[in-house]
Amino acid sequence: MKLSNTNKVMTLSIALLIMGLLIFTSKAEAGIRAIMYKPLQCGCCDNYADYLENNGFDVDVKSMPSLVQTKRTAGVPKGYEGCHTLYVDGYVVDGLVPVNTIYKLLKERPEITGITLPGMPWGAPGMDSRPKSAPLVSYGFQKGSSDTFVYARN
Repeated sequence: MKLSNTNKVMTLSIALLIMGLLIFTSKAEAGIRAIMYKPLQCGCCDNYADYLENNGFDVDVKSMPSLVQTKRTAGVPKGYEGCHTLYVDGYVVDGLVPVNTIYKLLKERPEITGITLPGMPWGAPGMDSRPKSAPLVSYGFQKGSSDTFVYARN
């Protein structure tokens, strides 16, 4: 049986649609799981969670009245805290760290506790209503130590 050009186009279109759905479904299921602890009513943290989800993460958001104990337990050095604390694949990611830096961390797998982007700098993911005024510097840290080092600049 010979297919007409219209039937060939329709068959090809259906095949492409099915392939696209399979790719989308597998990416959604293969998302990088993360747990975010954030302050109650923090819009930048909500924006950051959306940013992560748009970049392949599956984020479970937990709002809390205080993160002081969470940050201490995670080992984030005093003076280097960001607005929220994220746990992803065995690492702590504190603050509005750009996703390419998180991907670098997960690819390189250094022997550290985690990384942090201190404060809430303008231009960081979640705080992008204003352009950044300086590079975003993420620091690596080890739990139990106040020493940090520059891990990435964006």
